[in-house]
Amino acid sequence: MQQTDRPRPPLTLWLAAPRGFCAGVDRAIKIVEMALAKYGAPVYVRHEIVHNKYVVDDLRAKGAIFVEELDECPDDRPVIFSAHGVPKSVPAEAAARQMLYVDATCPLVSKVHIEAERHHENGLQIVMIGHVGHPETVGTMGQLPPGEVLLVETPGDVATLEVRDPARLAFVTQTTLSVDDTAEIVAALQARFPAIIGPHKEDICYATTNRQEAVKAMAEKAEAMLVVGAPNSSNSRRLVEVGARAGCSYAQLVQRAADIDWRALDGIASVGVTAGASAPEVLVEEVIDAFRARYDVTVEMVETAQENVEFKVPRVLRETA
Repeated sequence: MQQTDRPRPPLTLWLAAPRGFCAGVDRAIKIVEMALAKYGAPVYVRHEIVHNKYVVDDLRAKGAIFVEELDECPDDRPVIFSAHGVPKSVPAEAAARQMLYVDATCPLVSKVHIEAERHHENGLQIVMIGHVGHPETVGTMGQLPPGEVLLVETPGDVATLEVRDPARLAFVTQTTLSVDDTAEIVAALQARFPAIIGPHKEDICYATTNRQEAVKAMAEKAEAMLVVGAPNSSNSRRLVEVGARAGCSYAQLVQRAADIDWRALDGIASVGVTAGASAPEVLVEEVIDAFRARYDVTVEMVETAQENVEFKVPRVLRETA
């Protein structure tokens, strides 16, 4: 006797909006693609252009070669600096070697660099709120001489911070941090150093803030949450933390649909889905399709903001040869 398929259980998928690519990521990927079109393969990229394996693998297949340092690049091929930004020593070395280089640093990261330099010119020491070793933090700290930028990750770090002059301080932040965690660290800085100067405009970028707000709204509705993104993506990992803190009992970071832990989702009726700022929409669709194969899915949108930001690519790539 032939066994009939069991009916698929109903499931509501709450889909966060906005999610996925931000303007800085979109611009960085376009820069690599346009460089390949203009100069031909190979084009070298210092560090992952954005933190997403799918994106990096796709660009590698088109002719991009990803390296960690400039000494891995030949002098006669173009090199692109990633969206996270680089220390000043990197373009200086490229210029000394007469390399053709294109800077894909996100304009909102560049804004933080300019801010730090301005404070330094005014005689202030900088405190940076960020993650140790993250390329954006390394790039921002590398805009100024050693000792001019002090890094803190937690409110506890603020308590042990040794500064040159408590009355001559400013702070900047990594652009992809948790908004709530950063507010706690800023409060600790202001309590210990009342004269400290903050950014004219929030350093945490619009895309990070918007995606975290959407996750908070979605966490109220969903029993579980999946964040599509890479383990080395700061903004993606923050989305998992924000979802858990907002009351979602289960939040998981997945790179692809194959990473979903289906046993952990057994018996639930609603799942929230979002994507970090460096995760392409095709991977979100892959996750939705995986749910449709197992459940009778209803997709509902949770929209908290609309984005229409666009950044131009560098002029050198827009000019015809």
